[in-house]
Amino acid sequence: MNRSRRRSPRPLAPFSLLLLAAALLSGCARMPESMPGLDRNLAFTPNDFDGASIHTRHIGASQERTCEAARRALLSQGYLVHTATSELVAGRKYYQPHTDVHYEVEMRIVCAPEGLGDTRTSAFASALQDRYVIKKINNSASLGVGAIGSVSLPVSATDDTLVKVGSETVTDAQFYERFFQIFERYVGVLPDLRPATAHPVPLQEREAVDRGTELPPAE
Repeated sequence: MNRSRRRSPRPLAPFSLLLLAAALLSGCARMPESMPGLDRNLAFTPNDFDGASIHTRHIGASQERTCEAARRALLSQGYLVHTATSELVAGRKYYQPHTDVHYEVEMRIVCAPEGLGDTRTSAFASALQDRYVIKKINNSASLGVGAIGSVSLPVSATDDTLVKVGSETVTDAQFYERFFQIFERYVGVLPDLRPATAHPVPLQEREAVDRGTELPPAE
């Protein structure tokens, strides 16, 4: 009588395991870059303090005149200005590029005098962009019907709310360049807002005005 022998499966050779691992790695490498949930750029290094600032302009005007020009520049572009002093101007503007996506941009300009005399001012501009999406929230409640007893009927409703999903400082050089072009245009047309310097009147002229007499012609 011949007995059939069962052969146990052979373990995979090391070379076969290497081929299988290589195939899996190549499959992962072909994943699309837009695959959701894949955080590819885990390291983040801000490109700050490189010496080439796009946020600063040096203006040959007083501090008050500089901030007033910044206020008018924001107003001319539809910004809602909520802060306007001789040192700081800030305003917001809202965008809705898609039905369920909203953006809020807040622009801030700080006016800092340079040296003495209030004849030159540094203007520092920065913009913060916040991104919001619409999220649906289900609200459930119970409605009691007293006429037929203590029966509760579930009532559900859906509300839309804006949820903040991101916040970032605007770093587009053209954005700031366009702002400063409009800003410098207003600096050039604004009158000097500083109060006029009072020149002292000579004593002889003051006494003549008080007496109502005419002064002798100047030689």
